[in-house]
Amino acid sequence: MAAWTSRGLRGSTLEDLINHTIERLKEDGLALVQKVPTPITPIRIDKATRHITLAYFDQKSTVDYLGVVQGIPVCFDAKECAEDTFPLANIHAHQVDFMTEFERQQGVSFLILFFTSRQEFYYMSYSEMMHFWNRMENGGRKSFLISELDPAYFMETGNNSFLPILDYLQKDLNDRESQ
Repeated sequence: MAAWTSRGLRGSTLEDLINHTIERLKEDGLALVQKVPTPITPIRIDKATRHITLAYFDQKSTVDYLGVVQGIPVCFDAKECAEDTFPLANIHAHQVDFMTEFERQQGVSFLILFFTSRQEFYYMSYSEMMHFWNRMENGGRKSFLISELDPAYFMETGNNSFLPILDYLQKDLNDRESQ
């Protein structure tokens, strides 16, 4: 079991941006996506602030977000990476299994990656994720390089405080149809 003892592990730039984006999508009636809470067992609580200061994760979570976009079931996970090499150890086997089962049920699974040193966001389709995952499973690299990614899926954000997730979801759907 993993433990966390700091509020610093709860939340991130990427997660805050995604949460802001999905709230806006809900307000605009375009999507209903929710952050999936990670089940924890509190061990120590600060009585003065009522904040949990030590807890253990109860079980492996699935993905960070689940929802529906205009009738299309979606699930995705958010991952941050400080380097130009993304370690596949950051994606857990139980998450891959969940996303695979979700896809079998006609849902759409994907990752939103944030390369923090470059301040770049990337929409990684399920098929692209599986390409790298299968390569690793077959004895290949246990990571992928930013240079291996499809340039068309780097998310153009401009000065916007929202991620254009729906634009890239549509691109993913179009690419799936053309295959």
